[in-house]
Amino acid sequence: MTSTVSGVSCARIAELMRAEQSDYAATHARSGALYAQGKGSWLYGAPSHWMRRWIGGWPVYIDGTPRPYGVRFADVDGNEYVDFCLGDTGGMCGHGHPAVVEAMARQARVGTSLMLPNGDAEWVGEELQRRFGLPYWNLTTSATDANRACIRLARMITHRPRVLIFSGAYHGNVEEAHVELREGALHMRNGLHHNFFPHQDLSAVVEFNDVAALEAALRQGDVACVLAEPAMTNYGMIAPQPGFHAELRRLTRETGTVLIIDETHTISSGPGGATRTMGLTPDMFVLGKAIAGGIPAAAFGLSQAMAERVWQVLPPVHPTVRQSAHAGMGGTLAGNALTVAVMRAVLSEVLTDGAFERMLVLSARLHQGVADTIARHRLPWHATRVGARVETMFASDEPRNASDVKQHRHGELEALLHLYLMNRGVLITPFHNMMLCCPGTQAQDVDQHNRAFDALVRDLLA
Repeated sequence: MTSTVSGVSCARIAELMRAEQSDYAATHARSGALYAQGKGSWLYGAPSHWMRRWIGGWPVYIDGTPRPYGVRFADVDGNEYVDFCLGDTGGMCGHGHPAVVEAMARQARVGTSLMLPNGDAEWVGEELQRRFGLPYWNLTTSATDANRACIRLARMITHRPRVLIFSGAYHGNVEEAHVELREGALHMRNGLHHNFFPHQDLSAVVEFNDVAALEAALRQGDVACVLAEPAMTNYGMIAPQPGFHAELRRLTRETGTVLIIDETHTISSGPGGATRTMGLTPDMFVLGKAIAGGIPAAAFGLSQAMAERVWQVLPPVHPTVRQSAHAGMGGTLAGNALTVAVMRAVLSEVLTDGAFERMLVLSARLHQGVADTIARHRLPWHATRVGARVETMFASDEPRNASDVKQHRHGELEALLHLYLMNRGVLITPFHNMMLCCPGTQAQDVDQHNRAFDALVRDLLA
């Protein structure tokens, strides 16, 4: 039996975990009671099955008392938190921004969902053009829906069946993306049921940063699109190797494959996302979660060339001929007036150039604090940063792909990190060790995390 993992004692991890679980149970009793009550009506105890992923045995239940704008809130037991999870990016505007609240209230008094554009629609469309560089846009209610729409359109214009994704990626509930590479072969990831979907026929998967494998897959001539993040963010953060994106773009163009860039997470890199900071030129572009202040919303954009190809198979509406609006994508709530009004507030007053400048300064402070603690205690860990995101990883070297990450994932150590921080009023993303700064984050919030992280390391090595 292994006595240490990533430079720390397994026995010490277990000892600290027992103590932290005891503390959590004692200080979160009301949340525990509400969760127990919720099991009588919710399928998994809370409104979303994702909420069961929080460590400790049950999620904290938030207190409903309004607070000043920022990233702090309290739970029903009176515990105070600083939030670096931010709804896994859905809350990237921070909590209770006045501009978001005002836009919600103003539009709600007029109407929330009318299946008609409001006066904010033209401004939002032009701002999406300006920020992200693609000329034509469409709104959906989630990034999952946006990714599905792009996949459908890519298949329509290429007449090809497969979608290529990178192993370890997450693109929402997209069936084609529920696969991973294991021992050189395509398998379902995380023990997911195959749902009787023919993944072997409709999906392709290679490792991130593996140009040779990517080229081999694309040269088969049956891949409609590549669905990719600029940097992988859902299986431990993985940066692209120098030249990788240039090769990805070259190969997709040479093989007539549509390149879809999913910026649901990497929008935190700057006002134009990582697409602008990295100089990427996607055919289709997906943006989700944060753009409407936490209201379910997403957008996808198309290049001029892609839009013209789509119009050939799915023409614009004729002024005197009624056509089906279904098209196999979207829905009645997509682009609703409430969403568009809040989106305008977010893009004009919240996620501004100045806000991103502050976010990047604070994420650098967060990254440096974690890195300093790791170096001071000579642990074989590292901190990685992508824009306003930071992640603690239990390996000395940055990973090139999901297989590298998997070698150094330690469930017990990760669980302890999450629970230890939570017991000290710091929330990070529950799925791995990722943290996000937003316009409402303050230096003292960052310092609270860094003090708690340092205390954890000192306790582990005591």
